[in-house]
Amino acid sequence: MSLPCLDESIRPRKMQSASLPRGVEAVRCWCGDVCKVKEVTDFSDWLGMKFSMCANYESDPPESISAYIRPLSPPPVCMYYRWIDTEMPDWTVTEIRERGRRAWASLDLEECREKTEIEDKAEQKKEWEDYCVEQRAFIDEMKRKNQEEKLRLEEV
Repeated sequence: MSLPCLDESIRPRKMQSASLPRGVEAVRCWCGDVCKVKEVTDFSDWLGMKFSMCANYESDPPESISAYIRPLSPPPVCMYYRWIDTEMPDWTVTEIRERGRRAWASLDLEECREKTEIEDKAEQKKEWEDYCVEQRAFIDEMKRKNQEEKLRLEEV
């Protein structure tokens, strides 16, 4: 276990209730209450790590019954928390690697999609330009034929 901590900058933001690991004794906080055990659920450097925190910790109010009725929260007595785990569990290391792999795969897929879109747009532009050239040649041919027909009719 680590030393007790009061540093808010490294305290996890997303957490869930957890059980005390085997061989670890329950800890009392600075106010004398038995600490509750939490597990970090935020995707961070502490994902899956467990820690003890004061039962009266101000950032962990009781869960509300409904959106409109919220039970009274005890006054913040202390801001004690202490890390139980000092290293990430194996499953979190695997989860982080898997999320990284999926992120890179998604990025590669997005790059391929963008490249395909650019190529498709370039191909459509080329087809449009070719179509315009054909139409211009057709119009020029029609003008030339009309001129020839006009001259032929004037001669007669």
